[in-house]
Amino acid sequence: MIDVQGTLIDDRHKLPIPGALEALETINRNGIPFVLVTNNTKQESENFKAFLRDLGFSFGDGNYLDPLMVLEEMLPPTAVAAYGSSKFLELLQKRGYRLDFEHPDAVLIAIKEDFTNDEYAQMIELVLKGARLIGMHETSIYAKNGRRYPGVGAILKMISFATGADYDVVGKPSEPFFKKALQLLQRQDASITFADVEIVSDDLIGDLMGAKRLGMRTALVLSGKISSVDEVKPPLAKSADRVASDIAVLFNVRIGRTA
Repeated sequence: MIDVQGTLIDDRHKLPIPGALEALETINRNGIPFVLVTNNTKQESENFKAFLRDLGFSFGDGNYLDPLMVLEEMLPPTAVAAYGSSKFLELLQKRGYRLDFEHPDAVLIAIKEDFTNDEYAQMIELVLKGARLIGMHETSIYAKNGRRYPGVGAILKMISFATGADYDVVGKPSEPFFKKALQLLQRQDASITFADVEIVSDDLIGDLMGAKRLGMRTALVLSGKISSVDEVKPPLAKSADRVASDIAVLFNVRIGRTA
């Protein structure tokens, strides 16, 4: 399983990280089953897949999974107080969700860089009134323009702590999402179990810890949210079985050629 943002493409320019194209081509050439597991919530899944392919990444429809593809299984279209980018809100409405910040069935959180205290206060009030608390994913940090902001996972934990309410997660690192990704791998090789899978990601807390609990091997790349092993606190370090500067180094791929 391969993360996308911060692992295959950079957070600032959304371009391939050096060696990422070659790494994925090496995986393809060697017939290794894989699935791209991304937290994309700003584009329709088909559009984001097309964007990645235009960048040069080669993968089939069965090699890709994002939270938008499984959202309706957890939360069928209903009234939601949704927080995230304007593109995310537009996607929800196209899918039949109704924005309601008075009496929603759920508070649904995606990512954006400019959350306000007023929005946090609104989330708290709605959850206290009985709305479900749901995150599109549980990313620990959101990296944008060279700065790091609290991710959806950090916001979920804050609202949960403030209200005492539990929360659900649609995408990574929820068990249902990872099971969906495993099913895609099993279409490539029916014998694959979580114990056979390594997940590659730049998010130690938001991706790798949850994968580790399911028995997957984990590889942390320092090309996104975490820029140095010095930033990884000792208790968290155990969640990464391998650490590399980027995916090309992880797979011992020389930039500019495939193996």
